[in-house]
Amino acid sequence: MRTIIGLALMLASTTSAPAQTSESNLAKPNLLLQELVTGMPKGDKQAVRVLTATFRPGDKTVYHTHRFPVTVYVLEGAFTLELDGRAPIVVKAGEALVEPPHVPMTGYNRSTSEVTKVVIFYVSDPETPFLDAHH
Repeated sequence: MRTIIGLALMLASTTSAPAQTSESNLAKPNLLLQELVTGMPKGDKQAVRVLTATFRPGDKTVYHTHRFPVTVYVLEGAFTLELDGRAPIVVKAGEALVEPPHVPMTGYNRSTSEVTKVVIFYVSDPETPFLDAHH
């Protein structure tokens, strides 16, 4: 976990100020999303999960909640998230969003022809399920 925190701090420091170097072959991170969230795990240890999902045209997730915030990055296509009591959110390739904890939701690929591919980042207490299905 310290390695992840160290990497995050390094990325934050390099994205907050312009590069002061003339070296053109250095990779520079691009800040895609920064959001203050509540509900993160507070124990001595956390489980960090990076998952991928592919949605064929018309596919959707089960109706569910998460116990902790979930970050979704869209690699291909568009991902539509419907959260109870809120307007649908459409996230396109190259964009990201944070799903709030404890809010019932369903994610969709609303396309009739394109595949949607996402990368999912989830930090939780150890042994916490990724989602809780609701019926």
